[in-house]
Amino acid sequence: MASVRFNHVFKKFGDFTALNNLDITVEDKEFLVLVGPSGCGKTTALRCLAGLEDVTEGDIFIGENRVNDTPPKDRDIAMVFQSYALYPHMTVFDNMAFGLKLRGVKKEEINRRVNEAAGILGLEQLLKRRPRELSGGQRQRVAVGRAIVREPKVFLFDEPLSNLDAKLRVQTRAQISKLHQSLQTTFIYVTHDQTEAMTMASRIAVMNKGVLQQLDTPQALYDRPDNLFVAGFIGSPAMNFFDAKIRKADKEAFVEMNGFSMKIPANKAEKYMAYDGKPVIFGIRPEDIHNPEFLPSNINAAEVEAKVDIIELMGNEINLNLVSGTHNYVARVDPRTRFTIGEKVKLVFNMDNMHIFDPSLDSENPVAVR
Repeated sequence: MASVRFNHVFKKFGDFTALNNLDITVEDKEFLVLVGPSGCGKTTALRCLAGLEDVTEGDIFIGENRVNDTPPKDRDIAMVFQSYALYPHMTVFDNMAFGLKLRGVKKEEINRRVNEAAGILGLEQLLKRRPRELSGGQRQRVAVGRAIVREPKVFLFDEPLSNLDAKLRVQTRAQISKLHQSLQTTFIYVTHDQTEAMTMASRIAVMNKGVLQQLDTPQALYDRPDNLFVAGFIGSPAMNFFDAKIRKADKEAFVEMNGFSMKIPANKAEKYMAYDGKPVIFGIRPEDIHNPEFLPSNINAAEVEAKVDIIELMGNEINLNLVSGTHNYVARVDPRTRFTIGEKVKLVFNMDNMHIFDPSLDSENPVAVR
């Protein structure tokens, strides 16, 4: 097994910088997910690690070995792509064994590895079938099995679930997580789906425009985003943002938005005092906006009036699109809520979980005030 290190890696395509000073260490046996919107550089990072793209500047290490000039076949990695890329004329067994045969692995060893991988993935009864006889989920498992039989130091996954329907994505996501626990190998997984990232990763690297925005555990990214981009990308529905100002009054502090004002909890007020009168971005997650009838106990609550614009019934919850003053935002409320479209209602913000972002240094991506 092995760790992986991107040491100040740059990748340029002409004048376009796809990776900008990427500096990440992936620990041995870790499950790291690279997540971000299309074009953020996550797949480029994976391809550079695999040797499918040359690094413009910086170094990549697998274990203690610098692999910038090492051919892909000698990097001891296995890659699973979005496309299954199975040979249609071969059986499942032969698809999984093909790479081993090319390497001259003995027949007995090939049989052992393929049967072992088939057992892990539940493919034992499918080894004699051809790809056309398999479902999408089964084909993806064969593609994963083809990687497992190589027994690599590092597994690379490039959006492997994108071609599956919603139910199969959930099932296969769980299978890949179990696979990681079983193999105890380093996994690096690329996706644009933050739900996949949150449910599978040991740690998540959030990327945008080739730049690493934050690297942390899923819960830490959710609770303590470093900047506006991470706060808006992690979580579904996304965090609500309001243009606001901080107002200081004696030893208290308030966040003021066009049309309403809310008191900042006493245990948070001091760190915002320096922003008195300055513009900030106020952030609150939809799940921290509550119907007062079903309010959690022991929270610092701030009441707001709003008009209900859209109601989305989700079964286990209700998403409300709301308007307060000039602000449009989303609340995720208790399913027992009985609001109607157009109704003026009162809602409660859980100010214990509020976020403040400072746009003074970077107006496009304000940093979180800690």
